[in-house]
Amino acid sequence: MTTTTDLLVTNARVYTVDRARPWATAFAVRDGEIVALDEDATALDAARTLDLGGATVMPGLVDVHNHHALAGLSDLFELTFSPNTPLAEALDAIAAYAAGLGPDEWIVGGSWGSTLFDELATALPRLDEAAGGRPVVLTDDSRHNRWVSSRALELAGVTDSTPDPEGGRILRDAHGRATGVMLEHAGLLVERVRATAHPLTDGQSRRASARGIEILHSFGVTAFQDAAISLDAMRALQSLDEAGELTAWVVTSVLVNDPIFGFPVTGDPLVAQAEKYRSRHHRPDFIKIFLDGVPPAHTGAFLEPYLPSPEHGDHFCGETTMPADELLAKLRHAAAAGLGAKIHCSGDAAVRMVLDTVETLRGEGNTLQYQVAHGQFISEADLPRLAGLGVSADISPFLWVPGVIPDAIATTVPGDRAGRMQPNRTLLDSGALVAGGSDWPVSETPDAWEGIEGLVTRADPSGRHPGTLWAEQAITVAEAIEVFTINGARAMGLGDIAGSLEVGKSADFVVLDANPLEVAPDALARVRVTETWFAGERVYSRPS
Repeated sequence: MTTTTDLLVTNARVYTVDRARPWATAFAVRDGEIVALDEDATALDAARTLDLGGATVMPGLVDVHNHHALAGLSDLFELTFSPNTPLAEALDAIAAYAAGLGPDEWIVGGSWGSTLFDELATALPRLDEAAGGRPVVLTDDSRHNRWVSSRALELAGVTDSTPDPEGGRILRDAHGRATGVMLEHAGLLVERVRATAHPLTDGQSRRASARGIEILHSFGVTAFQDAAISLDAMRALQSLDEAGELTAWVVTSVLVNDPIFGFPVTGDPLVAQAEKYRSRHHRPDFIKIFLDGVPPAHTGAFLEPYLPSPEHGDHFCGETTMPADELLAKLRHAAAAGLGAKIHCSGDAAVRMVLDTVETLRGEGNTLQYQVAHGQFISEADLPRLAGLGVSADISPFLWVPGVIPDAIATTVPGDRAGRMQPNRTLLDSGALVAGGSDWPVSETPDAWEGIEGLVTRADPSGRHPGTLWAEQAITVAEAIEVFTINGARAMGLGDIAGSLEVGKSADFVVLDANPLEVAPDALARVRVTETWFAGERVYSRPS
């Protein structure tokens, strides 16, 4: 029997996130897997020893919902500013960025805050001036809506008389003139022109994916689910893996309908190609469906009406992107290929449609994994159904703690509902699997500790936005850590590989500068990762 290991991690406070054995002081790694804990580990000979001097160690963090390649693209190639940026400052940033471009180059980036809809309605001349007449396309904080310049509208052939596309809306002023604000599908009229003019090269896609993963490692993430993958990004992941450079477990969600990204290949043609990009660390195991949009744009689908508005009247509840029979057909089609589904639902009517559909599938013997993505609003009657049907709640606390997006939602949804978002305590108590995702780059950062603090305090970790949001739904620190480790791994189908430090699992772990179970709840967001390890190899070390 072999008694030599590749790595011995010792003199550590190891929080395993294994309820049967929550703490250890050492573990041994061979061929990228944990082979022993505590005395069984220290009894083995090791090629390398990592003495951590009493530092806290945890499993690598798991992000069940991000867009890593888009985040990498944004970091490398686009203009970025915070959704908290006032309009005047955003325009200054655009002007400064434009100064370094040629006269016809596109300005791409974001994110503008969804509280700015009213200001943007009259600001198109200011955008044109800041951009120096260049084509501009800027996404909002939800990434569902765009603000574009007059030149971009011209290149896309959009005029004041252009009809709204199905599933989208071109916002117009009182005189019927296009304001440059494009909701949902309408933004694709411009996005597709931009993408055609400047298609990504394979090299850029590879760099973007690698950069996204590099940033994730700096926050301790070693497993994640890309929530809407493109063909380019799948190709990049496979290329990285074949070169031995994909240092994360990556589950991808193949985009079935595309109201916001403008990817050139989606739906059945993309699903048909996904399997050939499967590799050791890349698993295209889900489809992604947008079943509704976002409440600030009145595109979320609710059981009860929005607040009255001139555009929508007094009884508008929003609509799903497809009827129930079409959703069922798409999930059955995916299931035939062995694929589960991540389904975007921002309103409680969309959530109910998913639960009703999965109930039908379970009755047919389907055992695949299904995730309700976001699900800020869930009818009280439907809360127990997630556990009963085995539907995971993919939550993004970054997006619903007090801040820009909840403020925007409160302008469109009655106050008694707007203040009751993300019922995490109730979901956990019902037995539902609650898994944490950042939705980065919709969120400004993939730092799970911000999400963990938000789950525990129901307050804004940055302190910019006062108060709490439905404080009764707070969960404990230990539960919040599970949300961003083992729960995420299980929701992604990686529960036997990642999410906890147990014998037989991948040696994916982080070293922290503090024990999160001992710090004050309002200091959790200040916990920092000093090292990240994947399969027994260091992939990040915090600069000293």
